Amino acid sequence: MNVTRVVADKTTISEVKLKNKKSFLTKIKKSWQLYVLFILPLTYILVFQYYPMYGASIAFKNFDPVLGIGGSPWVGFEHFKKFFESYDFVRVLKNTLLLSLYSLIAGFPLPILLALSLNYVYSKRFKKAAQLITYAPHFISVVVMVGIIFMILDPRGPLNSILSLFGVKEEINFMGEAGYFKSIYVLSGIWQNVGFGCIIYLAALTGISPELHEAAIVDGASKIRRIWHIDIPGIMQTAVLVLILNMGSFLDTGFEKVLLMQNPLNISSSQVIDTYVYNVGLVSALPQYSYAAAIGLFKSLVAFILIIASNKLAKKVGQDGLW
Repeated sequence: MNVTRVVADKTTISEVKLKNKKSFLTKIKKSWQLYVLFILPLTYILVFQYYPMYGASIAFKNFDPVLGIGGSPWVGFEHFKKFFESYDFVRVLKNTLLLSLYSLIAGFPLPILLALSLNYVYSKRFKKAAQLITYAPHFISVVVMVGIIFMILDPRGPLNSILSLFGVKEEINFMGEAGYFKSIYVLSGIWQNVGFGCIIYLAALTGISPELHEAAIVDGASKIRRIWHIDIPGIMQTAVLVLILNMGSFLDTGFEKVLLMQNPLNISSSQVIDTYVYNVGLVSALPQYSYAAAIGLFKSLVAFILIIASNKLAKKVGQDGLW
């Protein structure tokens, strides 16, 4: 009796699997055009995103270009230990964390504030002009942006000329002072990206029901109270998701911009993980490919931990995470 039931259950399971397989093949035949279009992005992801992960194994090897990745001798965590014990570890990690934290604290709330402000602008002409002015810097290339920064902050540039009008007689070499680097980097980044960053919050604000605002106006609520009790809760989920994504790139300080702004006078403040990897892995007289790969892998591991932790924290405070 039990044997008959087991055979019947196996037959039923096989029939279900066969039915699901036929159903899947039928869906492919009906929408084969979509699957053909899907092949291109899938191939791109596999070739340029997943296949290069094989090269990350050189972080655990003493890589020799002649021997190749497979033939290079295995050294385990030697390169990670070398980085943790190096003189530059504390300085580089400190600069990276301070720059990333500064950028997050100063840059994350401003797109939200800009979106909330534009949402209550009733003049369409002024609103479009404000959006154009704030969005435009985002489309300026990094090289041009850094060139503008150098021109404005030059000892004989516009900023020093303005300061001289207020009694500051000595010319300040902003790019030559290590103490100014982080503020220049963060403030210029905010100017360039705050307008573009607020687009997603404006889209979230449009999804809030107008009936809530109408009811609040009838009850005599001011704009501040409407923002606090309607708009902010309405975009909170979007803000949490953006914050989680930002945590995933917390240690990505923007290699190109930092490198272009970097000089021997501010190197003590501007040397971050990305530029350090570039220097030891490519620029140095004896490139240390495995050592640079180990540092990059360490940074990716930290980013992975941060995004997992921030996602769990979002769920604990009652918000939906990424998964």
